Amino acid sequence: MKKNLYIFFFIVFNFYSCVKKDQTVYSDQFITVLGTIQDAGYPHIGCVKHCCNEGFNSKDINFVTSLGLTDLSNGKYFLFEATPDISDQLKYLKNDTNSTTIIDGVFLSHAHIGHYTGLMYFGREALGGFKIPVFAMPRMLSFLKNNGPWSQLSSLENIDLIPVENNISLNITSNLSVVPFEVPHRDEYSETVGYKIIGPNKSALFIPDINKWELWNRDIVNEVISVDYAFLDATFFQDGEINRPMSEIPHPFIMETLNLFENESREVKNKIYFIHFNHTNISLETNNSVIDSIISLGYNFSRFGDQLPL
Repeated sequence: MKKNLYIFFFIVFNFYSCVKKDQTVYSDQFITVLGTIQDAGYPHIGCVKHCCNEGFNSKDINFVTSLGLTDLSNGKYFLFEATPDISDQLKYLKNDTNSTTIIDGVFLSHAHIGHYTGLMYFGREALGGFKIPVFAMPRMLSFLKNNGPWSQLSSLENIDLIPVENNISLNITSNLSVVPFEVPHRDEYSETVGYKIIGPNKSALFIPDINKWELWNRDIVNEVISVDYAFLDATFFQDGEINRPMSEIPHPFIMETLNLFENESREVKNKIYFIHFNHTNISLETNNSVIDSIISLGYNFSRFGDQLPL
Protein backbone atom coordinates (compact mmCIF):
# COMPACT_ATOMS: atom_id res chain seq x y z
CA MET A 1 0.00 0.00 0.00
CA LYS A 2 2.77 2.43 0.97
CA LYS A 3 4.60 1.53 -2.22
CA ASN A 4 1.53 2.30 -4.34
CA LEU A 5 1.08 5.66 -2.59
CA TYR A 6 4.73 6.48 -3.20
CA ILE A 7 4.35 5.71 -6.91
CA PHE A 8 1.17 7.80 -7.07
CA PHE A 9 2.78 10.87 -5.47
CA PHE A 10 5.91 10.42 -7.60
CA ILE A 11 3.80 10.52 -10.78
CA VAL A 12 1.79 13.53 -9.58
CA PHE A 13 4.94 15.42 -8.57
CA ASN A 14 6.60 14.81 -11.92
CA PHE A 15 3.45 15.74 -13.82
CA TYR A 16 3.17 19.12 -12.13
CA SER A 17 6.90 19.66 -12.44
CA CYS A 18 6.59 19.20 -16.19
CA VAL A 19 3.59 21.53 -16.38
CA LYS A 20 5.43 24.18 -14.40
CA LYS A 21 8.50 23.76 -16.56
CA ASP A 22 6.43 24.14 -19.75
CA GLN A 23 4.71 27.26 -18.40
CA THR A 24 8.09 28.77 -17.61
CA VAL A 25 9.30 28.10 -21.14
CA TYR A 26 6.15 29.52 -22.70
CA SER A 27 6.30 32.68 -20.60
CA ASP A 28 9.74 33.63 -21.92
CA GLN A 29 7.94 35.38 -24.77
CA PHE A 30 4.83 37.38 -23.96
CA ILE A 31 2.74 40.45 -24.69
CA THR A 32 2.03 43.04 -21.98
CA VAL A 33 -0.85 45.51 -22.31
CA LEU A 34 0.68 48.92 -21.53
CA GLY A 35 -2.31 51.10 -22.40
CA THR A 36 -5.92 50.81 -23.55
CA ILE A 37 -7.15 54.36 -24.14
CA GLN A 38 -7.78 56.39 -27.31
CA ASP A 39 -5.14 58.95 -28.37
CA ALA A 40 -6.31 61.86 -26.20
CA GLY A 41 -6.11 59.93 -22.94
CA TYR A 42 -8.41 59.52 -19.97
CA PRO A 43 -9.67 61.74 -18.49
CA HIS A 44 -10.15 63.49 -21.83
CA ILE A 45 -9.10 67.11 -22.24
CA GLY A 46 -12.01 69.51 -21.78
CA CYS A 47 -14.43 66.83 -20.61
CA VAL A 48 -16.48 67.83 -17.55
CA LYS A 49 -18.91 64.91 -17.71
CA HIS A 50 -19.24 62.07 -15.23
CA CYS A 51 -17.15 59.72 -17.40
CA CYS A 52 -14.01 61.82 -17.00
CA ASN A 53 -14.62 62.92 -13.42
CA GLU A 54 -14.85 59.24 -12.49
CA GLY A 55 -11.71 58.50 -14.51
CA PHE A 56 -9.79 61.26 -12.78
CA ASN A 57 -10.47 59.75 -9.37
CA SER A 58 -10.02 56.15 -10.48
CA LYS A 59 -7.20 54.01 -9.13
CA ASP A 60 -7.00 52.20 -12.46
CA ILE A 61 -4.05 52.98 -14.72
CA ASN A 62 -5.41 54.43 -17.96
CA PHE A 63 -2.57 55.00 -20.40
CA VAL A 64 -2.90 55.49 -24.16
CA THR A 65 -3.00 52.27 -26.17
CA SER A 66 0.27 50.37 -26.42
CA LEU A 67 1.59 46.81 -26.27
CA GLY A 68 4.91 45.64 -24.91
CA LEU A 69 6.60 42.58 -26.40
CA THR A 70 9.16 40.66 -24.35
CA ASP A 71 11.59 37.86 -25.21
CA LEU A 72 13.31 36.95 -21.95
CA SER A 73 15.49 34.24 -23.50
CA ASN A 74 17.08 36.87 -25.75
CA GLY A 75 16.81 39.77 -23.30
CA LYS A 76 14.84 41.86 -25.82
CA TYR A 77 11.95 44.29 -25.31
CA PHE A 78 9.81 46.04 -27.91
CA LEU A 79 7.00 48.59 -27.94
CA PHE A 80 4.04 48.85 -30.26
CA GLU A 81 3.20 52.57 -30.46
CA ALA A 82 5.09 55.53 -29.00
CA THR A 83 2.38 57.16 -26.91
CA PRO A 84 2.45 60.34 -24.80
CA ASP A 85 2.63 57.94 -21.82
CA ILE A 86 5.80 56.23 -23.09
CA SER A 87 7.96 57.10 -20.06
CA ASP A 88 5.65 55.30 -17.63
CA GLN A 89 5.03 52.46 -20.06
CA LEU A 90 8.75 51.79 -20.53
CA LYS A 91 9.26 51.87 -16.78
CA TYR A 92 6.54 49.28 -16.27
CA LEU A 93 7.73 47.06 -19.13
CA LYS A 94 11.35 46.90 -17.97
CA ASN A 95 11.08 47.60 -14.25
CA ASP A 96 12.65 44.31 -13.11
CA THR A 97 15.50 44.20 -15.62
CA ASN A 98 19.11 45.31 -15.51
CA SER A 99 19.21 46.16 -19.22
CA THR A 100 20.75 49.52 -20.05
CA THR A 101 19.07 49.55 -23.48
CA ILE A 102 16.04 51.82 -23.28
CA ILE A 103 14.10 49.67 -25.77
CA ASP A 104 15.12 47.30 -28.57
CA GLY A 105 12.60 48.66 -31.04
CA VAL A 106 9.40 50.64 -31.44
CA PHE A 107 6.77 49.69 -34.03
CA LEU A 108 4.51 52.53 -35.18
CA SER A 109 1.06 52.09 -36.70
CA HIS A 110 0.36 55.60 -38.03
CA ALA A 111 0.70 59.36 -37.60
CA HIS A 112 -2.14 60.16 -35.21
CA ILE A 113 -1.15 61.81 -31.96
CA GLY A 114 -1.51 58.89 -29.57
CA HIS A 115 0.58 56.55 -31.68
CA TYR A 116 3.88 58.31 -32.39
CA THR A 117 4.29 61.55 -30.39
CA GLY A 118 5.99 59.73 -27.52
CA LEU A 119 9.07 59.68 -29.76
CA MET A 120 9.72 63.22 -28.50
CA TYR A 121 11.00 61.77 -25.24
CA PHE A 122 13.88 60.12 -27.10
CA GLY A 123 15.16 63.55 -28.17
CA ARG A 124 17.61 66.19 -26.99
CA GLU A 125 15.31 67.73 -24.38
CA ALA A 126 14.72 64.38 -22.66
CA LEU A 127 16.55 61.05 -23.06
CA GLY A 128 19.01 62.10 -25.74
CA GLY A 129 18.82 58.58 -27.10
CA PHE A 130 21.19 57.04 -29.60
CA LYS A 131 19.87 55.16 -32.63
CA ILE A 132 16.80 53.70 -30.95
CA PRO A 133 15.24 51.47 -33.65
CA VAL A 134 11.90 52.78 -34.89
CA PHE A 135 10.06 50.56 -37.37
CA ALA A 136 7.46 52.01 -39.72
CA MET A 137 5.99 51.86 -43.21
CA PRO A 138 7.25 54.17 -46.02
CA ARG A 139 4.84 57.10 -45.64
CA MET A 140 5.26 57.12 -41.88
CA LEU A 141 9.05 57.14 -42.26
CA SER A 142 8.85 59.96 -44.80
CA PHE A 143 6.63 61.98 -42.44
CA LEU A 144 9.15 61.62 -39.61
CA LYS A 145 12.15 62.43 -41.80
CA ASN A 146 10.67 65.52 -43.42
CA ASN A 147 8.73 67.24 -40.65
CA GLY A 148 10.05 68.90 -37.51
CA PRO A 149 10.49 68.31 -34.70
CA TRP A 150 10.60 64.62 -35.64
CA SER A 151 13.24 65.14 -38.32
CA GLN A 152 15.65 66.33 -35.62
CA LEU A 153 15.38 62.96 -33.88
CA SER A 154 16.69 61.39 -37.06
CA SER A 155 19.34 64.00 -37.88
CA LEU A 156 20.76 63.84 -34.34
CA GLU A 157 20.61 60.03 -34.48
CA ASN A 158 18.36 59.82 -31.44
CA ILE A 159 16.35 57.29 -33.44
CA ASP A 160 17.19 54.92 -36.27
CA LEU A 161 14.34 54.78 -38.77
CA ILE A 162 13.92 51.24 -40.14
CA PRO A 163 11.50 50.54 -43.02
CA VAL A 164 9.05 47.66 -42.91
CA GLU A 165 7.02 46.39 -45.84
CA ASN A 166 3.37 45.51 -46.19
CA ASN A 167 2.76 41.79 -45.49
CA ILE A 168 6.50 41.06 -45.22
CA SER A 169 7.56 39.21 -42.07
CA LEU A 170 10.42 40.64 -40.01
CA ASN A 171 12.34 38.43 -37.57
CA ILE A 172 13.12 40.57 -34.53
CA THR A 173 14.58 37.80 -32.34
CA SER A 174 15.20 34.08 -32.79
CA ASN A 175 11.75 33.51 -31.25
CA LEU A 176 9.64 36.41 -32.49
CA SER A 177 8.57 37.82 -35.82
CA VAL A 178 6.31 40.70 -36.80
CA VAL A 179 4.21 41.18 -39.93
CA PRO A 180 2.83 44.66 -40.74
CA PHE A 181 -0.30 44.98 -42.88
CA GLU A 182 -2.16 48.03 -44.15
CA VAL A 183 -5.68 48.81 -42.99
CA PRO A 184 -8.06 51.58 -44.13
CA HIS A 185 -8.07 54.62 -41.86
CA ARG A 186 -7.85 58.42 -42.02
CA ASP A 187 -4.40 58.53 -43.61
CA GLU A 188 -3.72 62.26 -43.64
CA TYR A 189 0.02 61.97 -42.99
CA SER A 190 0.86 58.29 -43.21
CA GLU A 191 -0.55 54.91 -44.05
CA THR A 192 -2.13 52.96 -41.18
CA VAL A 193 -1.02 49.46 -40.32
CA GLY A 194 -1.89 46.67 -37.98
CA TYR A 195 0.59 44.05 -36.85
CA LYS A 196 0.66 40.29 -36.54
CA ILE A 197 2.99 39.19 -33.75
CA ILE A 198 4.22 35.60 -34.00
CA GLY A 199 5.83 33.72 -31.13
CA PRO A 200 7.05 30.13 -30.71
CA ASN A 201 3.62 28.85 -29.70
CA LYS A 202 1.03 31.56 -30.25
CA SER A 203 0.28 34.60 -32.40
CA ALA A 204 -1.61 37.86 -32.01
CA LEU A 205 -3.23 40.60 -34.10
CA PHE A 206 -2.92 44.23 -33.09
CA ILE A 207 -5.34 46.56 -34.91
CA PRO A 208 -5.87 49.63 -32.71
CA ASP A 209 -7.28 51.82 -35.51
CA ILE A 210 -9.34 50.98 -38.58
CA ASN A 211 -12.30 52.70 -40.24
CA LYS A 212 -14.78 49.83 -40.57
CA TRP A 213 -14.20 46.09 -40.87
CA GLU A 214 -16.12 45.86 -44.15
CA LEU A 215 -13.79 48.41 -45.78
CA TRP A 216 -10.78 46.16 -45.24
CA ASN A 217 -9.81 43.76 -48.01
CA ARG A 218 -9.63 40.94 -45.49
CA ASP A 219 -12.31 39.15 -43.47
CA ILE A 220 -11.82 40.07 -39.82
CA VAL A 221 -13.57 36.89 -38.66
CA ASN A 222 -11.11 34.70 -40.58
CA GLU A 223 -8.19 36.83 -39.36
CA VAL A 224 -9.22 36.34 -35.73
CA ILE A 225 -9.73 32.61 -36.24
CA SER A 226 -6.18 32.33 -37.59
CA VAL A 227 -4.51 33.69 -34.39
CA ASP A 228 -4.65 33.13 -30.64
CA TYR A 229 -5.26 36.74 -29.56
CA ALA A 230 -6.75 39.69 -31.40
CA PHE A 231 -6.45 43.22 -29.99
CA LEU A 232 -9.19 45.01 -31.89
CA ASP A 233 -10.22 48.65 -32.30
CA ALA A 234 -13.01 49.35 -29.82
CA THR A 235 -12.88 53.14 -29.73
CA PHE A 236 -16.64 53.55 -29.49
CA PHE A 237 -19.28 51.26 -28.07
CA GLN A 238 -22.11 52.35 -30.35
CA ASP A 239 -23.34 55.03 -32.74
CA GLY A 240 -24.39 58.38 -31.26
CA GLU A 241 -21.89 58.08 -28.41
CA ILE A 242 -20.40 61.53 -28.91
CA ASN A 243 -21.94 64.87 -29.81
CA ARG A 244 -20.46 65.21 -33.30
CA PRO A 245 -20.86 63.38 -36.64
CA MET A 246 -19.26 60.01 -36.01
CA SER A 247 -18.71 59.55 -39.74
CA GLU A 248 -15.87 62.08 -39.35
CA ILE A 249 -14.01 59.67 -37.09
CA PRO A 250 -15.06 56.19 -38.28
CA HIS A 251 -14.20 53.16 -36.18
CA PRO A 252 -15.90 49.77 -35.78
CA PHE A 253 -18.38 50.12 -32.94
CA ILE A 254 -18.10 47.32 -30.41
CA MET A 255 -21.72 46.51 -31.19
CA GLU A 256 -20.81 46.05 -34.87
CA THR A 257 -17.95 43.70 -33.98
CA LEU A 258 -20.24 41.70 -31.70
CA ASN A 259 -22.72 41.30 -34.55
CA LEU A 260 -19.98 40.04 -36.88
CA PHE A 261 -18.91 37.38 -34.38
CA GLU A 262 -22.39 36.54 -33.09
CA ASN A 263 -22.48 33.06 -34.65
CA GLU A 264 -18.87 32.15 -33.91
CA SER A 265 -17.90 29.74 -31.15
CA ARG A 266 -17.00 30.83 -27.66
CA GLU A 267 -13.43 29.75 -28.44
CA VAL A 268 -13.24 32.30 -31.26
CA LYS A 269 -14.89 35.07 -29.23
CA ASN A 270 -12.41 34.42 -26.43
CA LYS A 271 -9.55 35.42 -28.73
CA ILE A 272 -10.82 38.99 -28.93
CA TYR A 273 -9.38 41.65 -26.63
CA PHE A 274 -11.07 45.00 -27.17
CA ILE A 275 -8.70 47.97 -26.91
CA HIS A 276 -8.33 51.71 -27.71
CA PHE A 277 -11.34 52.99 -25.74
CA ASN A 278 -12.62 56.55 -26.07
CA HIS A 279 -13.39 58.30 -22.78
CA THR A 280 -17.13 58.01 -23.53
CA ASN A 281 -16.98 54.23 -23.96
CA ILE A 282 -18.92 52.30 -21.30
CA SER A 283 -16.17 49.65 -21.48
CA LEU A 284 -14.21 51.86 -19.07
CA GLU A 285 -16.88 51.68 -16.39
CA THR A 286 -15.94 49.42 -13.49
CA ASN A 287 -19.46 48.14 -12.94
CA ASN A 288 -21.61 47.84 -16.03
CA SER A 289 -24.08 45.01 -16.60
CA VAL A 290 -23.83 45.34 -20.40
CA ILE A 291 -20.06 44.86 -20.36
CA ASP A 292 -20.43 42.00 -17.88
CA SER A 293 -22.86 40.25 -20.24
CA ILE A 294 -20.41 40.64 -23.16
CA ILE A 295 -17.62 39.16 -21.05
CA SER A 296 -19.91 36.25 -20.17
CA LEU A 297 -20.07 35.43 -23.89
CA GLY A 298 -16.30 34.97 -23.92
CA TYR A 299 -15.01 38.36 -25.09
CA ASN A 300 -12.21 40.19 -23.28
CA PHE A 301 -11.68 43.87 -22.52
CA SER A 302 -7.99 44.74 -22.37
CA ARG A 303 -6.74 46.12 -19.07
CA PHE A 304 -3.40 47.64 -18.20
CA GLY A 305 -0.91 44.98 -17.08
CA ASP A 306 -2.56 42.03 -18.84
CA GLN A 307 0.10 39.52 -19.97
CA LEU A 308 -0.41 36.89 -22.65
CA PRO A 309 2.16 34.18 -23.45
CA LEU A 310 3.46 33.64 -26.97
